[in-house]
Amino acid sequence: MPKSSNQNTLFGLPVIVAALGYFVDIYDLLLFGIVRVPSLKDLGLSEQEVSAVGASIINWQMGGLLLGGIIWGVLGDKRGRLSVLFGSIITYSIANVLCGFIQDTSFLPATELYKYLRFIAGIGLAGELGAGITLVSEILPKELRAIGTSLVAGIGLLGAVVAYFTVEIFGDWRIAYFVGGGLGFGLLLLRVGVIESGMFTEVSSQKHVAKGDFLSFFTNWERFVRYMKCIGIGLPTWFVIGILATFSNEFGKALGITEPIKPGLAIMWCYVGLAGGDLASGFISHYFHSRKKAVALLMAFSGVFSIVYLFAGVQSSTMLYTLCLLMGFGIGYWAMFVTIGAEQFGTNLRATAATTVPNMVRGMVILMTTLFAGFKTGSLDVFGWFTLTVPQLGVIGAGTLVGILSYALGFYSTLTVPETHGKDLDFVEI
Repeated sequence: MPKSSNQNTLFGLPVIVAALGYFVDIYDLLLFGIVRVPSLKDLGLSEQEVSAVGASIINWQMGGLLLGGIIWGVLGDKRGRLSVLFGSIITYSIANVLCGFIQDTSFLPATELYKYLRFIAGIGLAGELGAGITLVSEILPKELRAIGTSLVAGIGLLGAVVAYFTVEIFGDWRIAYFVGGGLGFGLLLLRVGVIESGMFTEVSSQKHVAKGDFLSFFTNWERFVRYMKCIGIGLPTWFVIGILATFSNEFGKALGITEPIKPGLAIMWCYVGLAGGDLASGFISHYFHSRKKAVALLMAFSGVFSIVYLFAGVQSSTMLYTLCLLMGFGIGYWAMFVTIGAEQFGTNLRATAATTVPNMVRGMVILMTTLFAGFKTGSLDVFGWFTLTVPQLGVIGAGTLVGILSYALGFYSTLTVPETHGKDLDFVEI
């Protein structure tokens, strides 16, 4: 299959463009979490409304990621990895620019419009990482795959840091959305010179091979189990980000910390740690010759500091932010987890798997926030259909319950999924 000498290296154009694409993706993905409180207060919401409406908007964004993961994953295997890299960034860049103009209208209140725009942004954001990791995995030699995908994620995750400081420097959440949209459109110019994956090009000519069939993950038991375990591996990552960091202001009050906790700052420190963990994960995997050992080691690290966060009696904002940094490093197996998802499946389903798996995990935040809110208050709202009375555990108890479920499924999936280190990816699913 054709290869380009200046593209199939660690610092070739595909790796650089995938890393910058993920940088912009993370900037936009985390931006609402960072501006959640100031933007909703600016739109006239009370402190109680900010918590409820903010969680609802996060759920809409995550729902968009869930749907977008399927759409872009299927397109990636049917139309090519590059089609996703172009289509997804256009979608979320437009949505983010529009978020900067949000206000009450004659047909929709501002908060409703906010939900729909974050949903559209979520659809666009869903395609970036999976398509980038798939392209890099197929272009790089197998001995460089883990390091290459770790570089993509490690550099990309610093987008959260830039998002936080953009808000701090400009002091205006609307400008932060405009910057995100501008970065996305600027990145389109860099993508013109990237070549398509040779593996995809070869498979695309085989008309008898079914490509991008999302339902095929559910029609074969062995393939279904592999797919669900790939999703399970990622659950602790979004427990830390979506619960412990995003609602760190509520945990701070519950822990008795007198200083106000900024969720945006907690998220930023979490992602600084995550970037470091992702850079390390590729080298750890390379050292142990095992994806599973690298993931299990980092997951255990994050689990220990999640327990410290919840039960060690943290008394200062500095200590809480430090724990976000340490937990972030532990969940820095994110790139490795997506790489495992890509390596588990054949070329005709690889983009679908690598794109849907991380977005299924992100979509699980809807369930996590629902359980967290329900057991925090003792009233579990089941997606607006009906309400259940459940034990009222408070902020710490509800967070602990969600954490136990996330880590139990994460460890089980990691320990039982097939090892893929050094696996030849030039195969198809039949």
